[in-house]
Amino acid sequence: MTTETASLRRTALYAKHRQMGGRMVGFGGWEMPVEYAGIIPEHQAVRRAAGLFDVSHMGEIEVRGSGALELVQHVCCNDASRLAVGQAQYTGLMTERGTFVDDLLVHKLAEAHYFLVVNAANREKDFAHIRLHNRFAAQVEDRSDAYAQLAVQGPRALAILQQLTPVALAPIRYYWFTSGPVLGVPALIARTGYTGEDGFEIYFDPAQAVRLWEALLEAGRAAGLVPCGLGARNTLRLEAGMALYGHEIDDQTTPFEANLGWIVKLGKGEFLGRAALEAQKRTGVPRQLVGFEMVEAGIGRDGYAVLRNGAVIGRVTSGSPCPTSGKNIGMASVPAGPGFEPGAELDIQIRQRTARARIVPLPFYKRPR
Repeated sequence: MTTETASLRRTALYAKHRQMGGRMVGFGGWEMPVEYAGIIPEHQAVRRAAGLFDVSHMGEIEVRGSGALELVQHVCCNDASRLAVGQAQYTGLMTERGTFVDDLLVHKLAEAHYFLVVNAANREKDFAHIRLHNRFAAQVEDRSDAYAQLAVQGPRALAILQQLTPVALAPIRYYWFTSGPVLGVPALIARTGYTGEDGFEIYFDPAQAVRLWEALLEAGRAAGLVPCGLGARNTLRLEAGMALYGHEIDDQTTPFEANLGWIVKLGKGEFLGRAALEAQKRTGVPRQLVGFEMVEAGIGRDGYAVLRNGAVIGRVTSGSPCPTSGKNIGMASVPAGPGFEPGAELDIQIRQRTARARIVPLPFYKRPR
């Protein structure tokens, strides 16, 4: 994140964020709130009650037509043929080398109609990449400007959102979605999120963003709902062991190297990067993603060097204090192989000194079921 705001895009809620005291920063080409009351109280509200996030900076790409499934299958590593109408899937948009152009969600709206949600900073790149590889009878359209997106996350999210819609939310399973009105506004309502908690992501006309934002905050006030910024979204996803593009994943990293082998379906047939991924699965990965917690004082921040016996062996991909446990945690890319199992120790270069850390299993946090 950067405080540089020149020529940054703004969501339909920009003025509302400023009015409510949101601290605005640059992120992925957008001017977004990083916090309101503070990252820790916002994080804890989501774990204990609920938080409301403006994530309208995310991109939306629609793929439709008789070749829509073929195109999605060709550019992504997961198997979209397994999706039923009304079901969503986490996947990777692949290069020919089997690395990430981006990670994204694919929603199946109809038999020949898919709704892709991509990262804000990668919107144009992803759209160009999909179009470049569209040799199928598919229409690809960047629909990002047609949607605002709000995320209601936390154990009380369902009860709060249910007050504003006649749609029965409880029957919607995790990674499924439906269409229906929210406060009379047509919306796509998905039981998805990026926090490790239960919750919903809602897509609708940006002209209605302020109205829905205010209505949700009012509906959730008694239940403890608070507005949240990108800072809490980052610490929440880190605790849940979720990848962030540009940190755990990028165009130099394969899914197998990022603990995301479960989204690679080699048996579905040809797709971009399949040969490289098949070879890597056969020969093994050169590096792996691990979780760590600090044993000695210090925070292993993003990009810090990881050492063993004084030699640099990797880097921290994400690191932060963990508000839920009170520990300082992170994820790091380190060599694959023996010696990097949970319990093994590493050193993190923190400015002019090193501090000891211990590898621990991922995720750091799992919500109670």
